Amino acid sequence: IEKLRGLTPDAVHIASAMTYTLLVLLAALLAKGRSTGREAVARCLIAAGIMAAPQVGNGVYVLIGSPDHVGSAVPVLAVFLLLDRAPRRWYVPIATGLLLAWALVADTIVVFTAVLPVVLVSLIRAYQIRFRLRLRWRKTWFELCLAAAALTAIWLAATALRMISAHGGFVIWPLSNALASTSDLPHYLTVTGRGLLLLFGANFFGHAAGFVAALAILHLAGLGLAAWGSCAALRRFTGADLAVQLLAVGIVVTLAAYLFGTRADDLLSTRDITAVLPFSAALAGRLLAARLASARLLPALALAGVGYLISLGRVVSLPPVPAQGAQLASWLAAHHLDYGLAGYWDANVTTLDTGGRVQLRSVLATGNQVTGDYWEVRSQWYDPRHSDATFMVLVPSPPGFTRYPTIASVRHTFGQPGRIYYLGSYTILVWDANLLASLDHGSPPLARTPPVTPPTAPIPAPPGG
Repeated sequence: IEKLRGLTPDAVHIASAMTYTLLVLLAALLAKGRSTGREAVARCLIAAGIMAAPQVGNGVYVLIGSPDHVGSAVPVLAVFLLLDRAPRRWYVPIATGLLLAWALVADTIVVFTAVLPVVLVSLIRAYQIRFRLRLRWRKTWFELCLAAAALTAIWLAATALRMISAHGGFVIWPLSNALASTSDLPHYLTVTGRGLLLLFGANFFGHAAGFVAALAILHLAGLGLAAWGSCAALRRFTGADLAVQLLAVGIVVTLAAYLFGTRADDLLSTRDITAVLPFSAALAGRLLAARLASARLLPALALAGVGYLISLGRVVSLPPVPAQGAQLASWLAAHHLDYGLAGYWDANVTTLDTGGRVQLRSVLATGNQVTGDYWEVRSQWYDPRHSDATFMVLVPSPPGFTRYPTIASVRHTFGQPGRIYYLGSYTILVWDANLLASLDHGSPPLARTPPVTPPTAPIPAPPGG
């Protein structure tokens, strides 16, 4: 996309739209299974309809504006689709292991959404074949090979990541092994519940009673179908086919890891469980289409689908928002300030908005010391032998960010600037020296602390602006 369109904000949105389109198609194919005719159409439409869920605001941000964990579900669904359609041949476990390793190189959350489900389901099926059906061990070769391939994928991905890192490439942030405390569980349970409403477009909380709230409440139908399909899969788990078992266990493992981990701090962290949406949508279409048709409920669902399309059309028809930081980017370019430092959001947004003509590198404040960032950065950006950063952009700290640079930390690290400019909420400080020579490497906080809104201390503007 970047090669075709250039490095612009459009690249992010096109990639997000492409990712979500792939998710809808893969969920519909999994819902279809091996059915044909009208039932196949009904299955696909139910799954795709449930996924017509992004809401204005946090819903769009989680499902489309933050496409990392959402995108990780694409190779996972591809693996499930492979296991659903492919025969029991020796090459299927090998292909499964390679696909899972490829996905793990990009995002370790695939451990929860795919690796553990494949291992657990394979072992359960092997147990049923050997001890419940009393067949010989050789009849379990496919299931045992699948479990071994999934576990091997973890080693393959770890090896690939070590090689990438050793050659100057990226480093994947590891999964946290911290567990929630009992005092946090009520809050995490509330966040999980609201997060599920958000994923399915049914988060009506915070809206005034009216048309928008009614559209959100209508999406409870999709959430209800997804819950019904998931419960049906778990209730008939032992007799279900492989794809149904994988989807059901994937939902359970993903939700359990989220609820009992330490990530469920706020509604935006719902991106960690976005795989639940396509998994459950596929189950609803696959297991409920025939039942709904026999109960003559498909016309009612079609009417609800019209409401879904109206809600989606409302999202699509909203006017585009001007690029964030466009004023700052233009001002810096006009003043020939092309390499500097800023907080995380402003650094990345400005660099993207200008197509790299102005490059701002993300920095953190640790006490009274400004350091380089450690998240989504390249080490050479902070090397004074390769780059010359002569200015810094300060803004009030966003809510939840406790390590945004402040005037105290900036002056303590770099000294008094030679020139100061004010542009709206931005304060631009310029030095006649390379700031990178005084910048230490960044590191994660020593202990996890709940996000708070820190006090900000911008440089006061002079009288008259």
